[in-house]
Amino acid sequence: MKEINLRKYYPHYTQDMIVSIPDEVAELLQEFKRAEDAQRIRTYRHKAMYSLELMNEFREFPAEELLPEELLEQRSMRELLYKGLQSLPEKQRSRLIAYYFLGMSKVEIAQSEGCDHTAVVRCIKRGEAALREFFKKTS
Repeated sequence: MKEINLRKYYPHYTQDMIVSIPDEVAELLQEFKRAEDAQRIRTYRHKAMYSLELMNEFREFPAEELLPEELLEQRSMRELLYKGLQSLPEKQRSRLIAYYFLGMSKVEIAQSEGCDHTAVVRCIKRGEAALREFFKKTS
C-alpha cells in the first residue's frame, strides 16, 4: 500500500488529504502523470497555441489544424474557384492551372505548347481578368 496526497491530483482540494491506495492504483496514477507530462512537452515542442477564452483554463489548439469555420470557408472558396476556372476557355484554364497550381513558369508553358512566350503571358493576364470579373459577379 502506498500513501498519496489527493491534493496533488485534484486541484480543487484546498488542504492535504493523505490516503492509502493499492500499489497497482499508484502505478496507474504515476503512468497517467507521465503521459500528461509527455503531452505537455509535445505541445511545447510543436508550438501549440493556447486559447484564453476561459479565465482559469487553457485550451490547446495545434497550430496545423483549422477551425471548422475556416474549413467551410476554404471549401466554399475552392468551389467558387473551380466554377470560375470552368467558365474560362480551355486554353486559358489549362495555362492558369499550369502556372498557379503546377508551378510552371510562363516560358515552360510556352515551350510545352510550342508557342510564343508573350502569347502565354497575354493569355494568363486575360484569364486573370476574366476570373476577377467572375468573382465580382458572384459576390
